Amino acid sequence: MDINLSQFHDIFFEESFEGIASMESELLGLSPGAADKEIINTIFRAAHSIKGSAGTFGFGEISEFTHKMETVLDKMRNSELEITQELISILLSAVDSLNNMLTSEKEDKPHDTTIVENVSSQLERISSPGSGQAPANKAAPEDKNKAEVNRDDVPEQRWRIGFYPDERLFYTGNDPLRLIRELKSMGQFAIKAEVDNVPDFDRLDVHSCHLGWRIQVQGHISQEQVEEVFAWVEGDCRLEIHHETERRKTTDRRQAAEQTGRRKTDTEHRSIRVSTDKIDNMLNLVGELVITQSILNRVCRDHGLDAYDRLQDCLEQLERNTRELQEQTMGIRMLPVDNAFKRIPRIVHDLSIAQGKQVELEFTGETTELDKTVLEKIGDPLVHLVRNALDHGIESPEDRSSKGKPAHGKIRINASHEGGHVMLRISDDGRGIDPDRILAAAIDKELVADDEELSDTQIHHLIFQPGFSTAAQVNDISGRGVGMDVVMKNISDLGGTVDIWSQKDVGSTFTIRLPLTLAILDGQIVRVGNQIFIIPLHSIKETVIFEEHEMNTVAGKAELYRYRDAYIPVARLHDLFNIEADTNLDHPELLVVFDIGEKHVGILVDDVIGQQQVVIKSLENNYKSVPGLAGATVLGDGSVALILDILGLSQQHNTSTGLVNTG
Repeated sequence: MDINLSQFHDIFFEESFEGIASMESELLGLSPGAADKEIINTIFRAAHSIKGSAGTFGFGEISEFTHKMETVLDKMRNSELEITQELISILLSAVDSLNNMLTSEKEDKPHDTTIVENVSSQLERISSPGSGQAPANKAAPEDKNKAEVNRDDVPEQRWRIGFYPDERLFYTGNDPLRLIRELKSMGQFAIKAEVDNVPDFDRLDVHSCHLGWRIQVQGHISQEQVEEVFAWVEGDCRLEIHHETERRKTTDRRQAAEQTGRRKTDTEHRSIRVSTDKIDNMLNLVGELVITQSILNRVCRDHGLDAYDRLQDCLEQLERNTRELQEQTMGIRMLPVDNAFKRIPRIVHDLSIAQGKQVELEFTGETTELDKTVLEKIGDPLVHLVRNALDHGIESPEDRSSKGKPAHGKIRINASHEGGHVMLRISDDGRGIDPDRILAAAIDKELVADDEELSDTQIHHLIFQPGFSTAAQVNDISGRGVGMDVVMKNISDLGGTVDIWSQKDVGSTFTIRLPLTLAILDGQIVRVGNQIFIIPLHSIKETVIFEEHEMNTVAGKAELYRYRDAYIPVARLHDLFNIEADTNLDHPELLVVFDIGEKHVGILVDDVIGQQQVVIKSLENNYKSVPGLAGATVLGDGSVALILDILGLSQQHNTSTGLVNTG
């Protein structure tokens, strides 16, 4: 049978990276001195699966390297190696090397063989009999029957195996012959093919697996070792295992997995892997459908066709169906925010060891869903905020003890849905932000004038200014004056905001506010002169009639409007975008007020036309990035409207008027 396995590479890499993430997560859950067999078995199974699949696809170096990891893990679960911090660190380094090797193969680039060889040597040293690595404590007598035993301690026995793959096994990238070869390597071996299900030649599908096998293997082999050979294909075959001297043990893997909870629920099981490009194309088509539906509504209104009740009913039904289709399609792109959290435990683990700090990491709301594009771009800002909390926030155990705090610091990360947004909060119970120190550093770098009066909130936001740093020394984590400004830019590019709460010696909380999706939004249509703009509806607090006498000018440039017993900055879109004013306006201008974090800003518009769901079209392909604009959309009459980026607009206004940019 001639099958081009390269077509399954994407599945192999995706599942291998999932296995690597699982190994890293489980290794971080291991405690020195505590041999948690369940965790070790989970890591072993992931390594075993990657090894076998890599061999199938011809990635021999990856298969050999993973085999060395497997050997160490096997000794760990057989209580031959003591779980130490050094051992965990070496295995984490091995996971990193494996990840780099897979990435290089996926991108068809060479990898650093020196690092791989170094880690490989460490794995061989640990697994060798004279390694000096202390053996694990022997199990207590009452637990002896629960402990894993060495292969040599397994009595010689004979196993009869019935292996009947599903017809579509090849489409999962698995090769049954690899599994059979692995069984053959265990001891004396005999095999017979079952050909009852092979169809007539004219109906033969060369891409389907029609064969089954009856296998006999004899040696120092436990049932667990036999089952591990087939771990990669459980659920994709019918497997029968029985001992020669015992009554037959037949296990239909699909039924057993469902009963033991290994398989997912029926709803979760009915899933397929779909490329992101296909989903994006589908979303684009849904977006065009939204535009078409809007045009039809506009045509009916303009031509007085509303009287045709049947047509109107059909349009309303189309609108409902379009909305439901849009929501369902967008739901395909929604993923748990936990996907963005996966890098963080490793970073906290490594940095806390490097800095001699004791840190407890806590996650809540991991199942909160976010658009895949947003999720992919929020990872780096999250990592930087956590690194910043560990480097600047969490004190050393000695400093914490002197302040009456527990020696262990705590970093909490919470995700939740609030009012059409996803809120991410990164909190620590460290030293907090010292406003006096921040202000002194900002004055020293001439970011603010030394006589300028700022609130604590404004001072806190100075850390987002480019080049700002209070670190006395430059290290791998901080002191270079880059990072926090990039955090703000990345989040702003996603249409999000960042707020800071901090109290000295109590801790700090960074709150990130993100849109659920970047594809479609509900917008308010406004007019400024002859230009139409779309304002994201979720950003608007309220719209009020503008009264000129409530406006005050500060320093000859910045305009502040008295709004509900407070003064808020006001931006005039005429000035920002050089739009000719409407001299025929027969009513007062309108002030649209927005919430940006903990403060309000206002934008003056000539008219509010209405609300409409719009499809966001990027400007990046045809135009340079324009501050204050998030994209464009097509309205029902076929005209193009620009979508405002409220945060960017506020920052642009603050820059042009000399106001402090409080982000």
